[in-house]
Formats: sequence, structure tokens, C-alpha cells
Amino acid sequence: MTAPEYIQLKAYARQDGFYLALLWTTSFVCYILGIANQILEILALGLAIMTPFFVANRLRRFRDEGREGLISFKRSYAYTVFVFFYGAVLLAVVHFIYFAYLDNGYLLSSFSKMMSSSEGKELISQYGMTQMMEESLEAMANTRPIDYALNILTFNLMAGFVLGVPIGLVMQRSVNRES
Repeated sequence: MTAPEYIQLKAYARQDGFYLALLWTTSFVCYILGIANQILEILALGLAIMTPFFVANRLRRFRDEGREGLISFKRSYAYTVFVFFYGAVLLAVVHFIYFAYLDNGYLLSSFSKMMSSSEGKELISQYGMTQMMEESLEAMANTRPIDYALNILTFNLMAGFVLGVPIGLVMQRSVNRES
């Protein structure tokens, strides 16, 4: 890969990483609002599941427009990893801002309310998870905003490395089909 090709790859990946971060941020907002509204919770899950298809579609656009219809597996894998990297960094910033300045204990209190309801208590006791749930809520209360951000960053980076393989294999093309 030449220097101009590398610059082109990173430029497309930065732009598409921004769009991926928008998708993930929308999913996160729907998740937070979905605590009170199940439809939004389902929408949040659907948006998260859409991630590999979204990235594959953006890779197809890069392949067809930026690479004139041809792309190797190695280059498509690198592109996918970069898109996930840029999207993950932006989403980590969003998570940090949310947990540091906007949440004010909302998520923890919502989980606590669910666990202290009669249905929640019964379910937890049936599975013998009372002590574990108390410890989990205590751990959440002690988690700093930067820790949430770093956890989501790490998870999304790993997802990029793993999902890059099937996405790269499906989207690679060594023969231009337009000819």
C-alpha cells in the first residue's frame, strides 16, 4: 500500500467511523431512554445488531468509489478495523460525557428500582443471585465514568478486530465486475 492509498483509506475510515459513532450513540440513547420505554429498548438492540451490516455497506462504498471496485482482504480488514477504531473512540467520549455530566445516578437507580421491585426480588431469589446482584450494584456505584468509557472502547475495538474478518472476506474483490 502506497502512502497516498494509506491516506485515502484512513480518510474514508475516519468519515465512516464518525457515522458508526452516530449509529452507536443513537443506540446508546435509545438504551437509556428504553429503560422507561420497551420500544426504544428494542430499537437500541436493533441498531447495535445493525453494526456489521452498516460497516460492510460503508466498506462497499469505499471499495466501489475509492478503490474503483477492487479491494484485497488485507485492505478491507484494515479499513474495517480503522472504522471501528474511530467509531469506538468517539463513542467512548460520548459515554464519558454521559456518565460524568448527565447521568447523575439515573442508570444505577433504575437498575436498583428494577431489582427492588417484587418481581425483581422474586426472580433474583429464584436464581439464587441475591448476593451477586448486590455486589454488582455496588460495583456499578463505584465505577468511574472513565472506566465505563474505557470498557466500551475496549469492547468495540475487539469487535472491530473480530468482525473485520468476515466483513473483509465478504467484501473483498479482486476482479472488477463492472467490466
